[in-house]
Amino acid sequence: MTTTIGKIFDLTVKKFPNKEAIYDVRKNVRYTYKEWSHQVNRLANALLNEGVKKGDRVSTFMFNTEELGTAFFACAKIGAVFNPINFRLTPEEVAYILSDATPRVVLFEKALEPVIGSIENRFDKISFWFIDKEKPEYAASYQEKVASASTKDVQAEINENDIYAFIYTSGTTGRPKGVMHSHRNMVDQSVFCNAAQKLEAEDVGLVTAPMFHCAELHCAFLPRVHIGAKNVILHQFNPKAILRLIEQEKITKLFAAPTMWNMLLQEDLSQYDLSSLKLGLYGAAPMAPTLVHALHDRLGITLIQAYGMTEMGPAITFLSETDQLRKAGSAGQAALNHDIRVVRTREDGPSEPEDIIPVGETGEIIVQGPCMMIGYFNREEATEKALYKGWYHSGDIGYLDEDGFLFVNDRVDDMIISGGENIYPREVEDILHAHPGVLDVAIVGQPDDRWGETVTAFVVKKDPNVNEEDLDEFCKNSDSLANYKRPRKYVFCEALPRNASGKIMKFVLRKQLEELFTPGPTNS
Repeated sequence: MTTTIGKIFDLTVKKFPNKEAIYDVRKNVRYTYKEWSHQVNRLANALLNEGVKKGDRVSTFMFNTEELGTAFFACAKIGAVFNPINFRLTPEEVAYILSDATPRVVLFEKALEPVIGSIENRFDKISFWFIDKEKPEYAASYQEKVASASTKDVQAEINENDIYAFIYTSGTTGRPKGVMHSHRNMVDQSVFCNAAQKLEAEDVGLVTAPMFHCAELHCAFLPRVHIGAKNVILHQFNPKAILRLIEQEKITKLFAAPTMWNMLLQEDLSQYDLSSLKLGLYGAAPMAPTLVHALHDRLGITLIQAYGMTEMGPAITFLSETDQLRKAGSAGQAALNHDIRVVRTREDGPSEPEDIIPVGETGEIIVQGPCMMIGYFNREEATEKALYKGWYHSGDIGYLDEDGFLFVNDRVDDMIISGGENIYPREVEDILHAHPGVLDVAIVGQPDDRWGETVTAFVVKKDPNVNEEDLDEFCKNSDSLANYKRPRKYVFCEALPRNASGKIMKFVLRKQLEELFTPGPTNS
């Protein structure tokens, strides 16, 4: 039997036809697996009626909705390439992706219509489908397209090695690239994500992280459908709504980025019955050990970390519940059938896979596994560099300990070199996260004529009375932070700029530093 995403959906429908599959909170719509299957088939046939063929792209530009999940499986069943687009992108960024991916159809929602409306006239070969009421003139009605289509099952000739999706990278350091994944890639990803989370058909998962991002889509949403569990879809992240839904829908499993977990802890948890929640999956960014302890103490849930990147599907390691405290700060051990190495970095090209460095020393993290991307769409040179000698070169810096646990320090590009010493921002961030008056923190390097770079801390306060002197004294008194790593400047801000996956966009912070500390013109 060919293993495809459409096939595993059909098998789940066959096994659990009358079980509730999905609840869209915004629309207050619930579907059993059989009812949802009818919606998937209707959309699949509507796309075929539009002329979408195997290999054609279908883009979605929306927040978390049932329609996005339906499009995910409808595309898989007809062999179309699914292309979910980041809802936080600007019109020009969206236009770039549409020009690069060249979709036949774009599904979008009312909240994002101003973005599409400002660029749609550039794309006369794209059919835009509006999923809400009162559609704009240039768009077709999604509801009308789907309502007039057949519920008949689609039997397309799809191979497990066919491309299932283009998932665009976050583009924090340049133009985003379309990562191509196959059906088999993501079925394998779903299998070991199921195993890591010990998912069962009785589970109820809450979808609150962005569905366009592969962390939520591949590590949480798809595995739940694969096993026959229920997905509750929240349109956008909202801490109070999440806590209310955990109580109302008896949520058992939840994926969230560390910053989202941190925001939940700022709420009055005593107002909600959260006893149903058994497991929290986190990823997309490191979690400070103090936050791990706080989640254990206040929520009493099992925690599992997934670390990875879009190019790998994304998960390449898991930190199990039994190791959360014992190995706090670690990204965990290699996922099933994955091989991870830490190799010496090079300035003149990709790291050599055989140049493995000793345990405990830092270098570039490279990985092989069954979920490795096929490559970047229309980016042969970038693909060759990223997949040099059959290994994905992550650009992340870290080390393996004596037990084979991976510790991720930072991105190669984020490392600070001050006075000839390498400083990894995360170790400074972890120290400052432990201060009771700090809610969030990011460390970046600021150019310095004498030292090359100096350490600068961007801090979001939890206690409004915290000042630079308090934090400097806290760092001086730490037994875990050498003096040369101590921040020399503190910038207090309301929030840190993060992309949709929860990663801090440090290039934005470095730009802010330039603007803050570049001398202005002087009067002669």
